[in-house]
Amino acid sequence: MNHKRFAQKAKNWFWILLFVAYAALAAGVVIDTIRPEFRGLTQVSVISVSSAEEMRSKGASQVAAVYRATSGVPFSSLPPGSTFKIVWPDGSSEEILVGNPASNIAARPLGGTQRPSTE
Repeated sequence: MNHKRFAQKAKNWFWILLFVAYAALAAGVVIDTIRPEFRGLTQVSVISVSSAEEMRSKGASQVAAVYRATSGVPFSSLPPGSTFKIVWPDGSSEEILVGNPASNIAARPLGGTQRPSTE
């Protein structure tokens, strides 16, 4: 009897831990602009968190578009309203809010999330 109860509890904990791990992974998209697919983007190469917000928005929009295009599920990756962390070429980083991909500014920096380079 104790073995069956233990097996049931273990199975329940397995599913709970799996769900928590998936939720943490899904929420933690980090895009490093040093990667080859982002390195040559014209809107990204000279941007840091100290750049003007409009420049950072354009760069983040370009990065989000390339990320969607290279992902296995382009229509569901980075949906409007989601966030991701971007690491600019100088090592500084910030959180980005994804907007409508069809608009002029498809992504914008979230205020207060900017972190300067640690180098």
